[in-house]
Amino acid sequence: MRRRTRVAVIGGGQNCEHEVSLASAAAAAAALDPARYHVMALTIGVEGDWRDERDRPIGLAAAVELLHDCDVALPLVHGPRGEDGTLAALLDLAGLPYAGSGLTAGAVAMDKWVTKLVAQAIGIATAPGVLLTGATAATYTWTHPVVVKPVAAGSSRGVRRVDRPGELADALDAALALDRRVLVEDVIEGREVDLAVLARADGTRIVAPALEIVVAGGLFDYDTKYDGSAVFRVPAPLAEADRKALEHAALATYDALGCRGVARVDFFVTADGPVLNEVNTTPGFTGRSQVPRMFDAAGIPYPELLDILIEDALAGAS
Repeated sequence: MRRRTRVAVIGGGQNCEHEVSLASAAAAAAALDPARYHVMALTIGVEGDWRDERDRPIGLAAAVELLHDCDVALPLVHGPRGEDGTLAALLDLAGLPYAGSGLTAGAVAMDKWVTKLVAQAIGIATAPGVLLTGATAATYTWTHPVVVKPVAAGSSRGVRRVDRPGELADALDAALALDRRVLVEDVIEGREVDLAVLARADGTRIVAPALEIVVAGGLFDYDTKYDGSAVFRVPAPLAEADRKALEHAALATYDALGCRGVARVDFFVTADGPVLNEVNTTPGFTGRSQVPRMFDAAGIPYPELLDILIEDALAGAS
């Protein structure tokens, strides 16, 4: 009888995306074929503690010992101390292959300011913006509508559109409560369209059909991301020229950041072409999240998507 692959599915996290990460990890663990995989669920608590699959508290050393018993890890911790390369670094030190991007790509993509610099260096347009800190935020003067966001938070936490000068201070305070650095960007008028890039074990990449986000209020913030009010159109209705431009920009960004596994690359589609918004190296991963929806539209159902991620991780370790 063929030995099942032992997969550590890691969820939770010590950040504001803890609950979202728990949902992603639970969905993945449930979707992995029990005939092929033996799943070991590990959870990182909001205080940084680790728990085993029976929800018993364990120390980091014990967690690493459990990881040593696995063949591969599926880390699904979104946001800081997870997606930002922290968890990838731990798995590298533990010597365990894992699905998804490594330390450098995770850290760079999580930093929206650095991502902008990389994109600009390879000719991908981004929204004009400035970087502020707690020490410099008071020097910024509102002159036109902007979007204020933490540099390194996820799930659109702390993101606000500011249409009047009186709204600026509260928006900056909300963003600075989540990050020491804040990005203030011009509002880009265009359609919000996401693409997902997936690496296969043979080195080829798949770009899933684009997904358009339609939001009544115009801003895809944390509430609209999870309250069901946003409409996802996949495949997005796009002119052929726009589709090709988006796919080229998504692949170029994925490669420039050094991503592995799957990454979601978010754009605004404007009259002048694609404008990069952000890159997620550990995107939401429930069956109804954007990336699984996109690959389902490509004929790759959720369980098969997980298979591809695990096969790519194991191939990279061989």
